[in-house]
Amino acid sequence: MTALKYLAGYPAALQQQVRDLIAADRLGTWLQQRYVQPHEVRSDRQLYDYTQALKERYLRQSVPLSKVTYDSKLQVLKHALGTHTTVSRVQGSRLRSSREIRIASVFRDAPAPFLKMIVVHELAHLKESDHNKAFYQLCTHMEPDYHLLELGLRMYLTHLETRSD
Repeated sequence: MTALKYLAGYPAALQQQVRDLIAADRLGTWLQQRYVQPHEVRSDRQLYDYTQALKERYLRQSVPLSKVTYDSKLQVLKHALGTHTTVSRVQGSRLRSSREIRIASVFRDAPAPFLKMIVVHELAHLKESDHNKAFYQLCTHMEPDYHLLELGLRMYLTHLETRSD
């Protein structure tokens, strides 16, 4: 019985369905049929514009973003799909802070819904720092299919991991 680390919190029946798809070598095909739409967000500038558009639509009053980038150093295997950081610096008598979002570079080639889910997740951290009920309500406000996309993303990561073994 293969351990599915990305799906560990899901019911055993669902995990078994994924194992069956892996055993039949059909998980990749199933994902391609379900998530066919690629995205055109290739550069860091395009990612910044994409993130800023979502922020303007849903979080207009939140703190401004200074940087949004793809980061090849983020390790998906260490559960970092994206990060949000606040950097504070003292400049003279003022305290300056900037917000940065970094998205794992594996999402440069991922289907469009998965990129949106990751960006929505990181944007929600601008308002809610913890993964609590309010955080997930904000995520589903910005992306109504958030939880379904999160499951799909976990299956996608499982596929990438099992394919490379």
